[in-house]
Amino acid sequence: MRRREKSGGTHNDDGDGGGGGGAPVSGEGEEERHFQIPFPFYINSSCGSVSDDDPFRLICHNSTSLSLTISSKTYPILQFFPDGVLVDFPNITSATCRPYNDLNAFGFDGNDYFGISADNIIGLYDCEDSSLCKTECEKTIMPPGCDGSAGSYPACCYPLSDRTSWHVGDGFSVFSQFGCRGFSCWVVPPGTNIGKRGVKLEWAVPGNSSAAVCAANAYTVNATSVPSGVRCQCSDGFIGDAFADGVGCLKTCLRDGKEAYGDDCFLNGHGRIKVEILAGVVTLALCIASLTAIFCLLKRPTKSNTFDRSAVSCQKACKTRLFSYRELDEATKGFEEGQRLVDGNNGTLYAGVLGDGSHVAVHKMHCENEREFIQFIYQSEIFSAFPHRNLARLLGCCVDSGIRNPALIVYEYPANGTLEEHLRGRQFELEWYKRLNIASETASVLTFLQHEVSPPIFHHDLRSGFIFLDEDFSVKIAGFGANHGEDSHSGDVYGLGVVLLEIVTGARIAPTMALQKIRSGKVEEIVDPVLYYHEQPPFRREQIEAVTDLATRCLLFGGRECVGRLGMVDVARELVVHVTKESAEYGSSRRGGPVLEETFSNSSLLQMISMSPDSIHVP
Repeated sequence: MRRREKSGGTHNDDGDGGGGGGAPVSGEGEEERHFQIPFPFYINSSCGSVSDDDPFRLICHNSTSLSLTISSKTYPILQFFPDGVLVDFPNITSATCRPYNDLNAFGFDGNDYFGISADNIIGLYDCEDSSLCKTECEKTIMPPGCDGSAGSYPACCYPLSDRTSWHVGDGFSVFSQFGCRGFSCWVVPPGTNIGKRGVKLEWAVPGNSSAAVCAANAYTVNATSVPSGVRCQCSDGFIGDAFADGVGCLKTCLRDGKEAYGDDCFLNGHGRIKVEILAGVVTLALCIASLTAIFCLLKRPTKSNTFDRSAVSCQKACKTRLFSYRELDEATKGFEEGQRLVDGNNGTLYAGVLGDGSHVAVHKMHCENEREFIQFIYQSEIFSAFPHRNLARLLGCCVDSGIRNPALIVYEYPANGTLEEHLRGRQFELEWYKRLNIASETASVLTFLQHEVSPPIFHHDLRSGFIFLDEDFSVKIAGFGANHGEDSHSGDVYGLGVVLLEIVTGARIAPTMALQKIRSGKVEEIVDPVLYYHEQPPFRREQIEAVTDLATRCLLFGGRECVGRLGMVDVARELVVHVTKESAEYGSSRRGGPVLEETFSNSSLLQMISMSPDSIHVP
């Protein structure tokens, strides 16, 4: 599909396709209405014949109505939705009142750009078999007749979202097997409870096309009824069509009690001057307070228990190697931005190369007081003496009393980098089994640390940037923080829920946005496009949905005080079941079995969680 010039997202019918007022549409028996035409739909020529085969090009009719041409048939447009367009039956030339239509009257099943949406609700007439009728349709208020009369319920009602008698890709003629002779169709627009007549078509662009590039502050959404089709959606706090070829995503905010967008969210020149003056006053006050505090500290006699990093036995903390700050500073190029791997609550992780060519990851930890420093020493001792195949290998640490905040932990940096790099940078498109195994290993080692080590060890800052992957894509976790108490458990379960969402979506999607999609039954819209959800076998689609459900429960039920609290051991158990089932369905001896066996050897937890196909029930 060719690129189009960016516009304001609203197109008129003046022939140039530029932004302007909505195209007015009116018809017999109905009041005039205006369309706000969203990208990628557009009008770029005067009313008349259309020779362009672009699927999103619209036809205008005497400046009063719009239509869409698909496979030589013309569909009048009734309304635009963010994910679709409501159309009337094809080749309608006059506003006739039709209570219902023949099953073959619509005549379109789908193509690479459009598909019949599962949001449609079908009213079926004269059916010989009523087994497909759904009583919940009666809760939907039927729209008024096209002549303005009150609507009436059909003898049989079926929502396509049920997907038992109708499936994505089917046409309406599928209902003929139930002896039905006619049908009507309507959609309930968001925020209303009154149906609107017409057929909703979901739209999308091919995922491998240049038109599928999303703008900044946007992410990719999979289409539900268009195979391999995608759309772009703005992240929370932004609004727009989300496409790089469209208007992109504009910041949204409240200004003076009203919603504002784009540049209006930023201070104007007058407001900026006020802020700069205020900032100057605050800065001056802080400088005076700081100088006063320094003067008081210099006059105060030094106490014998004052925190002194040099008094701590650093060599004991790092039983492998004690690095100098200068050595690590050179390895990370002065901890420059380009070497940064991930920012976390516990500090920042940097990539580096030592003088001997070894690749390392340096965790520059937050260590501002004696308590945090002692915790750093304790953690270094624990991980130096406690090697585990799913923990990042600790090479050493750095404690330099001459440098402010010098608590540095040095890990071996595995060959395949971090999980975040693969999910974001597409260095290697992780197949589903690898992702599933990564999730299982992560949950398993965290379970071991929480239940088999005394005192228990929690991560406190779990995220995909702290999950290293070796040459076999086995997990090596890094980035552990200080022990903050019992609520650490719930924090780790919630963090794992976020990581599971990233594994499914391939992006750092806002949990609230993901939960909305999941609750509305549109999981396929958030699945990573490189997983080709619609092309996966049924058992694997079910598996992806199960992991998404598990992520949801981690976010909702991982809290300390919530009813039905979910524990890390519960998460690990469920993931192990799916890994084992994947191996059985795939018909190969997948690696991964020894991981949990080593993790839980000689442990009571081994009886609850096992990777052995002989000792676990696979439903």
